[in-house]
Amino acid sequence: MSYFDSASAAPLHPVARQALLASLDEGWADPSRLYREGRRARMLLDAAREAAAEAVGCRADELVFTSSGTRAVHTGVAGALAGRRRTGRHLIVSAVEHSSVLHSAEAFEADGGSVTRVPVLRTGAVTAESYAAALRPDTALACLQSANHEVGTGQPVAEVAEACRAAGVPLLVDAAQSLGWGRVEGDWSLLTASAHKWGGPSGVGLLVVRKGVRFAPQGPVDERESGRAAGFENIPAVVAAAASLRAVRAEAAAEAVRLRELTERIRARVPELVPDVEVVGDPDRRLPGIVTFSCLYVDGETLLHELDREGFSVSSGSSCTSSTLTPSHVLKAMGVLSEGNVRVSLPPGAAQEDVERFLTVLPGVVAGVREKLGAPAPSTVVRAEELVVDALGKRCPIPVIELAKVIGDVPVGGTVRVLSDDEAARLDIPAWCEMRGQEYVGEEPADHGCAYVVRRVS
Repeated sequence: MSYFDSASAAPLHPVARQALLASLDEGWADPSRLYREGRRARMLLDAAREAAAEAVGCRADELVFTSSGTRAVHTGVAGALAGRRRTGRHLIVSAVEHSSVLHSAEAFEADGGSVTRVPVLRTGAVTAESYAAALRPDTALACLQSANHEVGTGQPVAEVAEACRAAGVPLLVDAAQSLGWGRVEGDWSLLTASAHKWGGPSGVGLLVVRKGVRFAPQGPVDERESGRAAGFENIPAVVAAAASLRAVRAEAAAEAVRLRELTERIRARVPELVPDVEVVGDPDRRLPGIVTFSCLYVDGETLLHELDREGFSVSSGSSCTSSTLTPSHVLKAMGVLSEGNVRVSLPPGAAQEDVERFLTVLPGVVAGVREKLGAPAPSTVVRAEELVVDALGKRCPIPVIELAKVIGDVPVGGTVRVLSDDEAARLDIPAWCEMRGQEYVGEEPADHGCAYVVRRVS
């Protein structure tokens, strides 16, 4: 089995396993106690904190361990907003942040705060200018990921941090995806990360709050972790997280070069091997191991199941792989195709032979899914130079398939009106037009759902 989903969770690093097993015998006691076992546990915890702080590039007393990366985000956002309550109640986030950041923003908004969601370019990146324009006198906090979880696009953190610093606004960076590859550049104020993203054990997060940043922990607190992460520390897991972070950093430079070569091959070969594919994300400014592409006329969930049968574990942002039947908020914000979406995230040590086998298997899998899916015969009504395709009640990619089948039935300059009540159609039909060189006129209200109007230009 080829595991190609390390952006979700990286396999446990051998160093993490060794450190975890070793510290189970030494780090079980309460590190706040003064007897021998407690002092031994405290030494392990302090050493792990020093190692993690060195990797992040901060002081040891600025870093605390939390129960997860999500908890680190929630604690960091809430504490920073509360600490700057007198400044105002305005929060800035990007439209492609991890759900933990967006959920924090939603909770803040529900509590009476205001939130600006900064849009992104088609590559998935924000611009420093857009963040600077969003800053207001009442801005309490800005949040920006270092790199995107779904498409791997790197963000201009240093430039955004400079703009925030000039305005006196702290910047919280979600570094979950990038910290294993290197430090986050720039004059940021808060940082969060999650150990299972770099090969550490799950259930360990990092929260860094720079000295001088106003911070007020919310909810019940205790004396542990500077009052920012209540509860007994999981010292064996913390030790393993810090040890694995140091280990992957030592290997990062060489491994990044190798994985970039593999993902470049995937980015180049997939559009050559599979027709009607869009590779998304920034082609240059991105993480080494992530490549994401979307296939027209393919059901994403079926595609993932078929790849799993062939021995490949990948993930997807397609709407059909989610219980909400809405497309990924990242792909939606980028304005790219969401149907048939595949994210390949190679773990350190991924073999070139596995990548080559993936490229060999993928064309047949996609072709098989397209054949099995089989678009039902569209229901059409001819109105002079316009066709109306009734795709109500049908989930993407069926509306797009039916559009593709009939676009040739209208003359150049004629239009096709697609009736659909699937949210994904709002994203996928314009994306199809861009890929196929047709003109997307826009959407209009319909009795049920929306009418998406496409003009044939070639």
